Amino acid sequence: MVNHAENATKYVANDERMHWHDKALWFVREKRDLASKGLPEWEKLREYASSIKTHTMNKMDFYLEEFERNATAKGITVHWAKDALEHNEIVYKLLASKNVKKLVKSKSMLTEECHLNPYLEERGIEVIDTDLGERIVQLRNEPPSHIVLPAIHLKREDISETFHEKLGTEKGNIDPTYLTRAARAALRKDFLSAEAGLTGVNFAIAETGGVVVCTNEGNADMGASLPKLHIASMGMEKIIPRLKDLSVFIRLLARSATGQPITSYTSHFHQPIEGGEMHIIIVDNKRAEFLASEKYRQALNCIRCGACMNTCPIYRRSGGHSYEHVIPGPIGSTLAAFKDPKKYNSLPFACTLCGSCTNVCPVKIDLDSQLYHHRQDLAANGHLKKSKMLSMKAMTWVFERPKLLDTLGFLARKVVPHIPKALIYNKLNVWGKTRDIPSFPVHSFKELYKKMEKEENDK
Repeated sequence: MVNHAENATKYVANDERMHWHDKALWFVREKRDLASKGLPEWEKLREYASSIKTHTMNKMDFYLEEFERNATAKGITVHWAKDALEHNEIVYKLLASKNVKKLVKSKSMLTEECHLNPYLEERGIEVIDTDLGERIVQLRNEPPSHIVLPAIHLKREDISETFHEKLGTEKGNIDPTYLTRAARAALRKDFLSAEAGLTGVNFAIAETGGVVVCTNEGNADMGASLPKLHIASMGMEKIIPRLKDLSVFIRLLARSATGQPITSYTSHFHQPIEGGEMHIIIVDNKRAEFLASEKYRQALNCIRCGACMNTCPIYRRSGGHSYEHVIPGPIGSTLAAFKDPKKYNSLPFACTLCGSCTNVCPVKIDLDSQLYHHRQDLAANGHLKKSKMLSMKAMTWVFERPKLLDTLGFLARKVVPHIPKALIYNKLNVWGKTRDIPSFPVHSFKELYKKMEKEENDK
């Protein structure tokens, strides 16, 4: 069972790290704000994107079948996987049929979700992540901490040390250009020696039967064009109806993710390379259950921009690894709690319900509402700790009795300020570890209202 609060406590113990992580992500959030303000039609684009996605989710079967027909007509082989295991089995079968021993892979959160790398490595296939951030965390044997910025939790010194150990770079050299060139030189050899390439899918277009991959490094293009075998792993929610719909999402994606007008490479793959093969694996892995849920189905609209993470005060200060889920932050919390509420019962509470995630989401997912609903569902289904359930029941009992609440409020204002601090701030009081009791007002709001009402009536 994941305990986000405990994980976050360990992360924030390093005060310096917490602050630079917070600052780095807020910088990206500010870039997003500037980029969005440069488009007068920004809110209309968000509305369009939301309506396109909602329409597509309502006709998912129709568009997926249209996509398969059009892709097959272009010489692409389409596979269907009901879960992560079936996806991994299909990938391995394709690689084994070509006697592939080395696979270059561009960023794909779906393959992280399916735990593809260890599955293939156990079967003797070397997997090289080619996105720079993904490669860094792979060399460190760590999961990514952000869906767009996988190594945002690391400093240049950390990366320099990792590259010195794994790539033989100069010890202590933290120059970003030097480190990037060293990674590029190593990856170039991997691209040239790999027998297959795997990419994720940002968008799949039903009308054309092709897929679109967005990167800033061109690594997906290298992996898809140098080896003769190209595999694209695609969550079924990546489907959009028409080619012209793509323009809406392309204008939103990079601006929301990194504040760029567009990604450096927006690559379209509509057929195999000459003499090669292209396979697309469409994965369910409980996405159909989301479609059946009125409260949570909007989460499938996500285009994986990471904007909700960059703005979330909890994520920015607690780091991505504290969530222990392939996708952290607000969107990850709702996805995880839906898929496995018992294991991830703490994630919906890693939220202030401030609504900032919903405000920046390019496809207008109601993230804060979903997290609030998860809290209710977790309680109703018995997935919370007994101590939390008992305290919530006690508070409910008090709130249902206004006179008792008024009496307790009166006693608190009169008594609590005079309690010795040693009784409040001690090891037994978890609440007091990170909070101060605010100054109590002399009168409650209800008392002030009655006083003002009386003064008005006396005039």
